[in-house]
Amino acid sequence: MTTALPATPTRRDFLFVATGAVAAVGAAAVTWPFISQLNPDASAVAAGAPIEVDLAPIAEGQSIKVFWRGQPIFINHRTPEEIAFARNTDLQSLRDPQSDEQRVKAGHEQWLVVVGICTHLGCIPTYHQGDYQGWFCQCHGSQYDSSGRVRAGPAPANLALVPYDFLSDSKIVIGQTA
Repeated sequence: MTTALPATPTRRDFLFVATGAVAAVGAAAVTWPFISQLNPDASAVAAGAPIEVDLAPIAEGQSIKVFWRGQPIFINHRTPEEIAFARNTDLQSLRDPQSDEQRVKAGHEQWLVVVGICTHLGCIPTYHQGDYQGWFCQCHGSQYDSSGRVRAGPAPANLALVPYDFLSDSKIVIGQTA
């Protein structure tokens, strides 16, 4: 004994389909905020994003500090004397030997861009301090030269380099390299 389906939809069929559609939309509307809250907030997304820095207002011999990924970044407009001092350093005398040419972009030797955190215990050094025309960490006495290389004190390594590229002669982007 088989039962035949009605040839035309009934009012009951319509109510089943409508109820199912409303339930699906309601479930999605309730679930969406819970899934959406798992995404990182805007400040976390922006913290890792590349930043552009205008170099035009930075005078020769001046260093500025910007923040990228929650870290201070030193951008130093070096004088010809600072460049010469860094280039004439005997690499054998360095704790973490690295030439000045390895630490700056070719054609833009006057600009040094490094993470502004002492490699000893994470303090923030001050500029134009110490015996090497660079930075001095007042907490434990580490000294860095005008190329960000460790020269004295307990710091084990040079100030870390930052990924950056020049967009023009007066603008850089930190955190993005071509």
